[in-house]
Amino acid sequence: MKKVLLVDDERWVRTALKWTINKLNLPLQVIHECQNGLDALDWIKMNDVDLILTDIRMPVMDGLALVKELNSLNGEYDVIVISVHDEFQFVQQAMRSGVTDYLLKPIEENEIKVCLEKWLNKKNNESNTSKQMLSEKENLPLSTIDRILEYIEKTPLDQITLKEAAESIHINPSYLSQLFKQQLNKKFVDYITELRIEESKRLLQNTTLRMSEIAERVGYSDLAYFSNNFKKIVGSSPSEYRNNNSKTGDGNLIKR
Repeated sequence: MKKVLLVDDERWVRTALKWTINKLNLPLQVIHECQNGLDALDWIKMNDVDLILTDIRMPVMDGLALVKELNSLNGEYDVIVISVHDEFQFVQQAMRSGVTDYLLKPIEENEIKVCLEKWLNKKNNESNTSKQMLSEKENLPLSTIDRILEYIEKTPLDQITLKEAAESIHINPSYLSQLFKQQLNKKFVDYITELRIEESKRLLQNTTLRMSEIAERVGYSDLAYFSNNFKKIVGSSPSEYRNNNSKTGDGNLIKR
């Protein structure tokens, strides 16, 4: 059974899609629903999903921004975007970004059936090769640093500390600190800071979250400390960066 995530800011649309998918009796299960791209991104980072059905037009983070963020994550995500006819230029942009397919509203039952069956056939054709590659990958032993990087990738930025990371693989924090410096040529804290700043830059560009909310999401409880750190690394304040790089005004981020 393949796991499906629905992303749409209108609850009735999600309900209708879920009802239709269940009615088709395909090996698919809607396991979660989100009302915008940012909620979906947070959920995807912590959960496994096989297919994402997302509307393009949503507040906070739209479907195009979600696709862009998914492309920056380690992993492959199959996405079907949903739009209306007069937004087809955005569908084309999404297709160039690597989405699997698209559906145009109003969605007919037969159209979604054909779309989902095509995706299932594609996954079935890839199955044997994927299983073989996964088996080979699982048989390769992970080094200590690989295990730590895997832990960092799966853990929300506001929850990562040297102590917790070391405890996750049962080693001493001091040893981890030395190992990080030796193998990655940078301190653990500097590596995490870089990740936090990069994530905050994405949030500043692609969402309308307040500065304090962004700081908290990336692990800073003190807004002033976050702003000073950001300016020291990026060369401009978070507000200046948002004003110069925000996609809310150039059509890439669609708001109602």
